[in-house]
Amino acid sequence: MNIQNKKVLVTGGGSGIGFSIAKAFADKGNQVILFGRTEDRLKAAVAQLSNASYVVGDVTSEKDVLELVKQVKENYDGIDILVNNAGTARLQPLDASVNIYDTAKFEIEINYLSVLRLTELLLPTLKARKEAGIINIQSIVSYVPNAFIATYSATKAALHSYSQSLRLTLEKSAPNVKVFEVFPPFVDTDLTKGFEANKLTPAEVADDIIRSVESDSYAVRNGITKDLYQLFRQSPEEALISLNNR
Repeated sequence: MNIQNKKVLVTGGGSGIGFSIAKAFADKGNQVILFGRTEDRLKAAVAQLSNASYVVGDVTSEKDVLELVKQVKENYDGIDILVNNAGTARLQPLDASVNIYDTAKFEIEINYLSVLRLTELLLPTLKARKEAGIINIQSIVSYVPNAFIATYSATKAALHSYSQSLRLTLEKSAPNVKVFEVFPPFVDTDLTKGFEANKLTPAEVADDIIRSVESDSYAVRNGITKDLYQLFRQSPEEALISLNNR
C-alpha cells in the first residue's frame, strides 16, 4: 500500500505508541490528525510534527466521536488511513475483591467497543478512497492472556477476532480497504510503567508498522510476539504457560 500523501487519523495519538505512529506517517509526507482527551498533550504532539492537527475528544463518548467524524468529513474531506490505537490496561487480581465488573466495563468500552463504533462510522469515507487502510493496535495477549491483565487480554483477543472478520468482509465488498493488525509485546509507555518486562520502544513499533503497511503484510508481530506466536501455533497450552512465567 502506498503511504505517501495520505490523510491519517490516529486515536490516542498524543503520546506513546500513538504519537510514534503519527510521527512515522508524518515523516512520510502524510497529513496526520490526532484524536485524544487531553488538549495540552495533543498540542505538544502536533508542535513536534509536520502537517498535523488535532481534535479533542473521548473515544468512548458517542457525542465526541460523532463530532470527530463530522470534522473528518467537513474539514479534511475524509481520511485514507484509520489507526485505532487508543487503549487502557488495569491490573486485576482475579482472586481478590477489586470491583472487577466496573473495571472490565471501562476497559471493554475503550479497547473494543469504541473501535467498532469509530470504524463503522468512518467506513464510508474509507470505501470512497482508491486505496485505504485500517490499522488496529492489538497486543501479544491477543493470542494468549496474561492473568494479571485478564480483561485487557480479553479485549485484545476480541479485537483480533473482529479484525479478522472485518478483513474477510472487506476483501469481498471493498477490497480497496485493507485491515492491518499489530501485536506488540510490552512497549515502553505510560501504560506499562507498572509492568516488569523487556520492552520495545514506541518508535520500533511504529517503524515495523510502516514497513508492514508498505508491503501489505497484514499481521505485524513485534519482538517476542514472533516467537510466542509460533509456540501458540504449536501448543496454545505451552504458549499460555510461557507468557505467564516471564
